[in-house]
Amino acid sequence: MFIFKKYWDALFTQHKDISQPNIIPRSQHNISRKAISKNALKVLHHFNKNGFNAYLVGGSIRDILLDKTPKDFDIATDAHPEQIKQLFRNCLLIGRRFRIAHVRFSNEVVEVSTFRAHIKGRNQQRLLSPEGMLLRDNSYGSINEDAWRRDFSINALYYDVRNFTLIDYCNGLQDIQHKTIRIIGNPEQRYQEDPVRLLRAIRLAAKFEDFQFETDTKAALIKQSSLLTQVDGSRLFEEILKLFRGGQALLTYRLLKKYGLLQFLFPTLIDYIEDPHYTRWVETACRNTDARILARKTVSPAFLFAVFLWPAVIAETKKLKYSKLNQKMAYQKASQYIIAKQHQYTTFTKMLSRILQEIWMLQPVLIKRYPSAVQRVVFHARFRAAYDFLLLRIEYQEIPEDIGKWWTHFLTLDIHQQETILQSLQLNNSE
Repeated sequence: MFIFKKYWDALFTQHKDISQPNIIPRSQHNISRKAISKNALKVLHHFNKNGFNAYLVGGSIRDILLDKTPKDFDIATDAHPEQIKQLFRNCLLIGRRFRIAHVRFSNEVVEVSTFRAHIKGRNQQRLLSPEGMLLRDNSYGSINEDAWRRDFSINALYYDVRNFTLIDYCNGLQDIQHKTIRIIGNPEQRYQEDPVRLLRAIRLAAKFEDFQFETDTKAALIKQSSLLTQVDGSRLFEEILKLFRGGQALLTYRLLKKYGLLQFLFPTLIDYIEDPHYTRWVETACRNTDARILARKTVSPAFLFAVFLWPAVIAETKKLKYSKLNQKMAYQKASQYIIAKQHQYTTFTKMLSRILQEIWMLQPVLIKRYPSAVQRVVFHARFRAAYDFLLLRIEYQEIPEDIGKWWTHFLTLDIHQQETILQSLQLNNSE
């Protein structure tokens, strides 16, 4: 494994002072420079050459230890943002709560952050909301302070390229060995500081499905799920995309439901979350989403929200039809209402709202297949998304399979063959 068993007890049997990390030499871990991005190595060496301390940190180390390929490489340093900017011409400083640096290469962005410390004293009161959530987090610190303010122990490991050692303040290596997800510090307080950590916990559990939550981490996760109501709508929207576009959408959905978080992401759906029909619909969509990610295909934000909100749109449409609105008008009003309602919790753009509504509004057109409508709809900007949504509804057995087969066949034909099919369809409709 990544650490020899004979060294294990010596490293972890005693509780150590937080200022004294476990230093694991190269001979006792499996991190190789070959597994690290060349651009990240360039950044690390450039820092060290200029007298700064810099370390590879976080998820990339965790993934390498688990024999997985990291998606990106983050660096932590004692250099302040302005100093980083001076060192790297290809650097862009971003962020409000805490400024971080993006060192840009042609095919990669290496994210660099300055060591952070917990805010203290009277200054702390000014930076926390009444609910205990961090409003600003610009207090710089040392590497040991930085380690203890990170979210989960398995993300708080540092790699020193100068001597190839692994630096572990929070027993993160032990938790990786034991397949444990543990929040650093007091779980309730850490979730209060940033409720998005609730969702990060779910993402970790979905990514590493054989890992288990540490007891207190799990208890606080369930107890404090309502903290998500404090998260800014635009930030919550981005977190939802991360949750469901990571390749583990199905497991993510099940974990969110299991730990009572789903209702705070989609309060619009509170009446449907426990419905087995809704569960089957969403799980069907999640399986398809995971398959698309595995095949390196894109999954649009609009399509995801179209899936989650669809049952509410259907229910609202039925209500409006009872008030003697025609189907088209009922669809339109229902979709506008549900989008506006969800927008109160997860802020998204007007463009996304319009795409959502168009995907839904094209469904009756695709089902009825009037010849004149078919000619128009195939050139519609949202046709492909609406067609994929139609196929999902067929897989769910919400509409007849022959409709999907007709469209799938129609799209394989050239324009002359399509005209022949439409003429035949027109004759059948006129009979």
